[in-house]
Amino acid sequence: MKADPYLLDLRRSTKDPLIDNNIIKANILAAKFFSKTRIADLSDMETIREQNVLNISPTILTEEISKLIRSLLNRKALGLNGILNEVLKVVALVIIKDLAKAASYCFTSGIILESLKESITIVLRKEGKKDYSLLGSYRPIALKAFNNVSYKRLLYILKRKGFLKWLIDFI
Repeated sequence: MKADPYLLDLRRSTKDPLIDNNIIKANILAAKFFSKTRIADLSDMETIREQNVLNISPTILTEEISKLIRSLLNRKALGLNGILNEVLKVVALVIIKDLAKAASYCFTSGIILESLKESITIVLRKEGKKDYSLLGSYRPIALKAFNNVSYKRLLYILKRKGFLKWLIDFI
């Protein structure tokens, strides 16, 4: 397979040889950025005495979906299906109720279609690195459509309850 001119030859460490095969480069990047999940060891943490419960409604409002669609950038495709955002904006009035109903069903049932779990991950170069053949010179960005709704709802709840300010002060 011909080497990609936009992705320099890679290596895991300065001691390793440079790799120019795209498939091997993809495997190296995947191993770096998609490591196996492990269960966190929480044994050294104090027991939480008081628990705050966030009541988040599983019902997705058409206004939420409408706002999300309006915020999409033109000349871009939101998901793997390649449907341009302009198309979604044009047909939004026709499909908005069904989209809200489908999203609400996902939240209520916990069932999420496999296609909604998929994402496109791109690799960006970190500025100012000395050696772009090393993995530490890159960072992954996952583009995922369904998480936008979840993320925006969670941010809204956290802001409303004052947790966001606490979290920012904590960090």
